[in-house]
Amino acid sequence: MGIREEVLYDGGPHIGDLIVNLLIGLTVVGLPLTVGAVIRALWLRFRITNRRISVTGGWMGRDRTDIVYSDILKIVTVPRGLGLWGDMVITVRGGDRLELRAVPRFRQVYDYIRERLSPEAQKVSGSLGR
Repeated sequence: MGIREEVLYDGGPHIGDLIVNLLIGLTVVGLPLTVGAVIRALWLRFRITNRRISVTGGWMGRDRTDIVYSDILKIVTVPRGLGLWGDMVITVRGGDRLELRAVPRFRQVYDYIRERLSPEAQKVSGSLGR
């Protein structure tokens, strides 16, 4: 029997992202941001466990990406919404990047992920505006 997978977070983006973008959408210039926020709210899901990070998104939630911690080379976070949520960019082996938008409790999530990274990845990872 294997090690049980413990879940830190399983859900969608922070609701504040949708609210702010709906308010911005009251202007014509903000409409593309509003559409993006609505699509994220409907179909984007994060699952962060002690074994992997899974992101389900895309049109109708049909795309899924799984990353194991040993493949992560670097993580950079950017706070949003007065620090209530934030964005993360995860760089993995091969140079591919995965962007996580509007992650709730992103500081706690970042610390959780960082603890599971290699010492080299911990050194180069960081947070902007932390």
